[in-house]
Amino acid sequence: MSEITRIDEHENGQVKISDDVVGTIANIAASEIQGVTDLSGGIAGDLAEMFGKKSLTKGVKVVIENEQVDIDLNIIVDFGIKIPDVAWQIQENVKNAVETMTGLEVKEVNIHVTGVNIPSENIEV
Repeated sequence: MSEITRIDEHENGQVKISDDVVGTIANIAASEIQGVTDLSGGIAGDLAEMFGKKSLTKGVKVVIENEQVDIDLNIIVDFGIKIPDVAWQIQENVKNAVETMTGLEVKEVNIHVTGVNIPSENIEV
């Protein structure tokens, strides 16, 4: 990520928002939805977390073109929830948060369910 996108130019200067900022907003907005266990950052992200580096853009891919944003989220959901309902809530929450905070138009919020969190009491040995 870490690309900088110019979104506005005023007589006093420019306003620039990094892709990482949009990714952080999306991560937090997705995490607010009940039924989302975590965002999945893949092997590299998981290794970095093991060594104490928490990434607020983990599991988020942001593409900004012509002040329109495409966001991909890799999520892990709780066992027993209705995935389509949670995905829709994530899409709405992320879209609203990013548009409100940045002024950019969110074109797509794509949800990729990469895992299910099964509580240990549900596992029979």
